Amino acid sequence: MKVLWKGAITFGLVTIPVSLYPATRREELKFRLLRASDHSPVNYKRVAEADGKEVPWDQIVKGYEHEKGKFVIIKDEDFARVDVEATQTVDIINFVSLEDVDPLLFYKPYYLEVGKGGDKAYVLLRDALTETGKIAIAKVVIRARQHLAAVKPQKKGLMLELMHFPKELIDISEFDKPAEKAIGKAELQMAKQLISSMTTEWHPAEYTDEYHEALEKLIEEKVEHGDKTAPKAAKKRQPTNVIDLVSVLQKSLQQTKGHAKKEKKRTAKKARPQAHHAARKKAA
Repeated sequence: MKVLWKGAITFGLVTIPVSLYPATRREELKFRLLRASDHSPVNYKRVAEADGKEVPWDQIVKGYEHEKGKFVIIKDEDFARVDVEATQTVDIINFVSLEDVDPLLFYKPYYLEVGKGGDKAYVLLRDALTETGKIAIAKVVIRARQHLAAVKPQKKGLMLELMHFPKELIDISEFDKPAEKAIGKAELQMAKQLISSMTTEWHPAEYTDEYHEALEKLIEEKVEHGDKTAPKAAKKRQPTNVIDLVSVLQKSLQQTKGHAKKEKKRTAKKARPQAHHAARKKAA
């Protein structure tokens, strides 16, 4: 995987050489706009709103709309004046408890790979963060833009997770709160039973992007067969007004119990031939 940048984590007088790698991969399927008659690709044009004329690149400037229809022009030298020095360092500002930080602030993870000669300091920081339950809050410049970030222990390594600055979050007070309704003991108990019956161990590999997979399959079929095997559109599930919450919870519990029994039978059936094979092997 391509390294994003090589630099160092710094806090106090400690410097840890690291390399920064993306921790996520999002493989979007890219589509081109085509003319229907001959499938000729359609390109985007830079067209001025005032007269509909195409504008060449050398006549384009950047402007900030400070009032409706009024712009202030920002030139390259203006951007240079406010540019942040790309120091190639993760400068730790302070350490805080992870539980004190709003989860909404975190948004993009990266892996921090230890650089040559940095193993001991790297392990020291990782273990100290793990044992204290703390994370490091830092500032880092990536691709000429300064970001707020957190350095966190991640299994045997460290990760850097970019963060929103707090003022970027929309205050929850702008949204309607649910009306406080009295919850019956029976409802709460059944809700807890439903949660319990649907609780499983965490297996990340079980969760896949079904839409992406279905779209890939559809593209493969259309490449091979054209529009002859176009699948029917999936029926959309219509929302229902929940009136009798107890009844809905009871039905949900029955369904999950039925599913659990089937899963248990399937697992037992799977295990029987393996046990039989092991017994025969032992006897031999």
